[in-house]
Amino acid sequence: MARRLEDARILMYSHDTFGLGHLRRCRAIAHALVEDYRGLNILIISGATIAGAFDYRARVDFVKIPSVIKLRNGEYTSMASHIDLHETLKMRESSIRHTAETFQPDIFIVDKEPMGLKGEVEDTLAYLKAQGTVLVLGLREIMDAPHLLDAEWKRNGIMQKIDQYYDSIWVYGPPDFYDPLIGLDVPASVRRKMDFVGFLQRSVSTSKTSINARSDNYILVTTGGGGDGSDLVHDVMNAYEQDPTLQQKALVVLGPYMPAAERSKLVAKGSRIPYIEVIEFDNHMEELIVGATGVVAMGGYNTYCEILSFDKPALIVPRVKPREEQLLRARRASELGLIDMLLPDQSADPKVMSEALKRLPERAPPSKSGCTLQLQGLDHISQTVGHWLDGRGPHLSVVGAE
Repeated sequence: MARRLEDARILMYSHDTFGLGHLRRCRAIAHALVEDYRGLNILIISGATIAGAFDYRARVDFVKIPSVIKLRNGEYTSMASHIDLHETLKMRESSIRHTAETFQPDIFIVDKEPMGLKGEVEDTLAYLKAQGTVLVLGLREIMDAPHLLDAEWKRNGIMQKIDQYYDSIWVYGPPDFYDPLIGLDVPASVRRKMDFVGFLQRSVSTSKTSINARSDNYILVTTGGGGDGSDLVHDVMNAYEQDPTLQQKALVVLGPYMPAAERSKLVAKGSRIPYIEVIEFDNHMEELIVGATGVVAMGGYNTYCEILSFDKPALIVPRVKPREEQLLRARRASELGLIDMLLPDQSADPKVMSEALKRLPERAPPSKSGCTLQLQGLDHISQTVGHWLDGRGPHLSVVGAE
């Protein structure tokens, strides 16, 4: 049964410049927490253009800040072409600070970017620290290749700032899967704040049903947000075009961020293949994964948690640049026997892709790999938050904080 907390407040920040990963992770955590604690209110600050396309439980809401797009080369630009990046960042920074001042959270959780996009959260962190708010940094179990992350963080003095501001660091994975700060020089004071919570388990909402739900045997092809997913979808379709014996039904979800020209090309290409159905977006992806006999994906964090949660055979073709996060996750999961993996150049060979697709429905699910999946992240977070909020005085006491 849900416990009652009187007017407890959590603010979450998700910079969301490319794809849906950050927002979906924040939403999963928020929904789990309001289910466990009545009287808890959660507000998510998000830069995702389609933050409003998802449904939110009662007592979870979002504040939309102006959107910034991450280009393929890793640089940023304003979503609104008539406003320059500097102005957009100024608007975002002041919206974040104003929201924090008005909402007065007990806990502030920052997703992945310790100081926010281009440092936009630092001012708010300093303000909330002075108010006695508990400050939490949430990191994916894999951030990026160590040399890339190290260079980026050193350039901006991030490690010192994490030490200075944050009370706790949640790593959204188990310690024996991967260490997000491997290869970096991590001070002992920062190490002490790290709490490996486990993967964030996903569930299917009982109230809403996806309009795309099916009851036949199909494999699901998903590229997450879809901004850089067109190559994988082309590879799958090429395999079908060149191998008439590949007759496995497939549901392809392009993702809301796929560029319009690519989208129309793939819709046309898919319409010529009788076994493939193409849709653009579904805000109940969990249901489509549950119904599938296997999943083909790029292996971003959320999709990977869903593959484990719903125990689905999976073929992962990771993105390999500008970040190596998906590649590192796929390699590690493949080593552990949890998934099958193809590199993008292998996936581009229709013969190789066709064989991999035919094998997929027969592949053993992750639970048969002999690995413990450690999907207790949401439970662990809920216990931690309950413990902090129980101890609310003028300041919350944080175990492990310096």
